[in-house]
Amino acid sequence: MSVKDFLSKLTDAFTKSEKSSIGKLFIIVDQQISVLTSALEKTEEWRDIDNAGGKTLNKLGENVGQDRGRATDEVYRVLIRGKVARNASDGTINKIILAISKSLDCNYNDIQIINANDSNSSDEHEPAAIIIKKIPLSALNAVGLSTSQFLQIVNSLKSGGVRVAYINLEGSFSFSKGRTEEISNEGFSKLNQLVGGTLGGLFTPENDFKLPI
Repeated sequence: MSVKDFLSKLTDAFTKSEKSSIGKLFIIVDQQISVLTSALEKTEEWRDIDNAGGKTLNKLGENVGQDRGRATDEVYRVLIRGKVARNASDGTINKIILAISKSLDCNYNDIQIINANDSNSSDEHEPAAIIIKKIPLSALNAVGLSTSQFLQIVNSLKSGGVRVAYINLEGSFSFSKGRTEEISNEGFSKLNQLVGGTLGGLFTPENDFKLPI
């Protein structure tokens, strides 16, 4: 409610002007209400893990039993989501993929994990091992996760006794087999970059550290 709305509620016995004594009082009240409303809106907004930061994010982490350690806000959000996802994971490949997608806040279909024994290459066959064939590099780079840190997260989600054989961090780009121009999700991109393959590459921070998992 604005100052004018406050003044309009007064009886005609009062001067309904913002310059009057009661008008100035309403201005002060209106300012205080605006500050209080802003604080309440920010409190509600920061209850969302994607918006919370600093000490508020620490409180959300404490609620699920996840320590921050030296993690940045971006990485800490991944750890918190991962902690919640781990509690619902049974160690199967589908559950691991679901947990990783929730941790990184990415699409389930952007991740591909297979049993090592199901690999097309017989050289990769290994009992009780998994291979991460595809992972969205953009999601890892967006939060600043290193290769070793991502491997920590995966190891916390898999079943005991199961080894991560390797993680494929290559891009999806590939050349056409023939001379005919090919437009696909693996080939060259047009100017709008709606299709086309991606190059591999992952950011590794200089001060890489172990996550508190």
